[in-house]
Amino acid sequence: MRSLWFRKLMSSSITLVTSVAACVVIGMLILILGYIGATGVSELSIGFLINEPKPIGEPGSGIAPAIVGSLVLIAIASAIGMPVGILGGLYLAEFASSRFGTALRFLIDTLTGVPSIIVGVFVWTVMVKPMGHFSALSGGVSLAIIMMPIVARTTEEMLRLVPDSMREGALALGAPVWRMSLGVVLRAAAGGVATGAMLAIARIAGETAPLLFTALNRNYMSTSISEPIASLTNQIYYYAGSPYEEWHSMAWAATLVLVSMILGINIVVRLLTRNRHQQ
Repeated sequence: MRSLWFRKLMSSSITLVTSVAACVVIGMLILILGYIGATGVSELSIGFLINEPKPIGEPGSGIAPAIVGSLVLIAIASAIGMPVGILGGLYLAEFASSRFGTALRFLIDTLTGVPSIIVGVFVWTVMVKPMGHFSALSGGVSLAIIMMPIVARTTEEMLRLVPDSMREGALALGAPVWRMSLGVVLRAAAGGVATGAMLAIARIAGETAPLLFTALNRNYMSTSISEPIASLTNQIYYYAGSPYEEWHSMAWAATLVLVSMILGINIVVRLLTRNRHQQ
């Protein structure tokens, strides 16, 4: 009887502790987003979103090149890193042998923990220095390297949650292994894979250090992948480190735009994934 009472007490205590921890995490998120919104909304305007940056004191300064540049960098990184990460996760979940898979997972986890500035220095050495100039392509490659291990490990974990009965059913119907893996298993885990992709995009969208070594920055509009390009993170870094209060306010507004951009991409991908899953 005492043992049963003790187990109930422990269960209630653990439930209470986890609930409080969840509330703290949610509260911190609401506090951060609320502060960003309250501080940055005062500088937001149509002109701020569509104009190019101007010298301090001139009216009508904006961050349009940084918005476009961030979207270009995210697109390049996603085009390179997402297919590699998803296929790598698929290989780990479906085909990798136990010993080789363990070693590969260890290397991927190690790559996940590598500081982003080291990735930036590496890409500068192998791409920027031989090319002789900074470029959006080298910036996208550096972000893709950061994205790959996150997508790979998340994809692997989501694929392992797919019941073996689905694999057996596809094979019993005569589907080859590659068709079963791509058409059945990966499709069944599409929602979880999309969540992992969003986590990776949120991670790279906030990176600044690797872009300082690869994409540099520009104060005017550019979409060329072979030239330096602006980004919201570099723009925020530049504004926040300046001695001007006006630029500090613009840094908060740019931060609000960046958070809204990540949220918008997340919502769009979620809707597309849900609609495809329902079909």
